[in-house]
Amino acid sequence: MAVTLDQVAEAAGVSKSTASRVLSGSSRVSAQTKRAVQSAAERLGYRPNRIASGLRTRRSNLVGLVITNLVNASFHRITEVLQQRLDERGYQVLLCVTDSDPARERRYLDMLLDHRVDGLIIVGTGDNTATVRQVSAAGIPVVNLMRSPDSAPGDSVMAADRDGAELAVRHLLDLGHRSVAFIGGPAGVDSGRDRYAGFAAALATVGLEPDPALCARGPFTVPFGAEAAMRLMGADNPPTALYSANHEATFGVLGALVQLGVRVPEQLSLVCHEEAPWFPYWHPPITVVDNGARDLGELAAEQLLRRIDSRPDNGDPGEESVGRLIRVGSRLVVRDSTAAPRRPE
Repeated sequence: MAVTLDQVAEAAGVSKSTASRVLSGSSRVSAQTKRAVQSAAERLGYRPNRIASGLRTRRSNLVGLVITNLVNASFHRITEVLQQRLDERGYQVLLCVTDSDPARERRYLDMLLDHRVDGLIIVGTGDNTATVRQVSAAGIPVVNLMRSPDSAPGDSVMAADRDGAELAVRHLLDLGHRSVAFIGGPAGVDSGRDRYAGFAAALATVGLEPDPALCARGPFTVPFGAEAAMRLMGADNPPTALYSANHEATFGVLGALVQLGVRVPEQLSLVCHEEAPWFPYWHPPITVVDNGARDLGELAAEQLLRRIDSRPDNGDPGEESVGRLIRVGSRLVVRDSTAAPRRPE
């Protein structure tokens, strides 16, 4: 016969309600009580009836994570951090990868709403804000991560993309470069818009403006990065420096530079936005703007859990649906892919 919650509570020497709070992931119990209940549950082989519990408590212990891709190394790290932090609080993560497809994103949002998830973290396309508002209106806390569409409900946890871009381009300018190319994301996405703004602001400090012939903005894909790098480096007067601000496209950029035989940094100084585990081991090691992916994941989890904990048991939103905007600072990690230009500027 299945072990009951009453049996776990009796074995742990606590009330049934206390045992229920522990096993539902509540933080409002002492560490000693938590250990006693968890030990008793493990010893007896207790398996909670999640469906019955959800109907009774109006909590599912599920959190939806909607994200555009896992090719992006930052998204990969963020997902790992979120899963770890939410698991520590007794939540299971329903991972939904949209491949930046708005229709697929909308289907996932509808599915998560049907499953009455306890919270939603979304790296969105920006095309389904109305559906995200429906999720929030249903009493489900929302955290927008990396991107914050206009009128989006919930808290937003963002990288300091403009500041990071300025750091990258100022570094190239300080080395003496004046022919600096830009490969970035689309203007309709926060990171694409903010990184281009930082690029332009850095150029302005030395009296320059972005040269359209040296700028490529497009989708977050490897083929786009390869095509853009081929075009830029195949020009009659190629740039001496490149700031690759579209992380997914960076993989295509690196492949194209190898294919073209471009020597880095002798012929081209290169700075990439967002760290990847193998960038320090590339030849040469790549200078990067580290956008603090781990901190982004930690803060997103913290904000979502704060919202969930403050939500009344009746499922009402509990707080104003429009929340805080938090930015995580960027830092420049200088490696061997940048150097002073070899030809006169």
